[in-house]
Amino acid sequence: MNQTNYLIPIYIAYSASALALTVWLAHTLFRNGAVFLEEVFDRREIAEAVNRLLVTGFFMINLGYAMFLLKTNSAATATSAIEILVYKLGVLLLTLAAVHFVNVYVFWRLRRRNEVRHLPPPVAPQRQVGAPV
Repeated sequence: MNQTNYLIPIYIAYSASALALTVWLAHTLFRNGAVFLEEVFDRREIAEAVNRLLVTGFFMINLGYAMFLLKTNSAATATSAIEILVYKLGVLLLTLAAVHFVNVYVFWRLRRRNEVRHLPPPVAPQRQVGAPV
């Protein structure tokens, strides 16, 4: 096999893996994120809508970035083809994990703000009559 003959199997394996990972991760995030978002937002309808929007954005970012990473120069051997494939999938997963943790942090902050908003107002200490000011 010459250098370019290894590229087609890399492209096929990478595309299939990226698509499978995207579908699996989107399903997992949608299912498990629903509970978290219901606690962040006061209304269930808003939490469900935000969850659907996040999954849609996840698909667009993940598949777009996966396509962006698809191009490679050459693979002279089967070993280098596998290394290229694993490297590309690793970069894709690490990037998505970073984006995911940023999202979790943002929603955690929203949740904290929501909790603080529902706290009773602080009570001022009562001054005693005749106490120095």
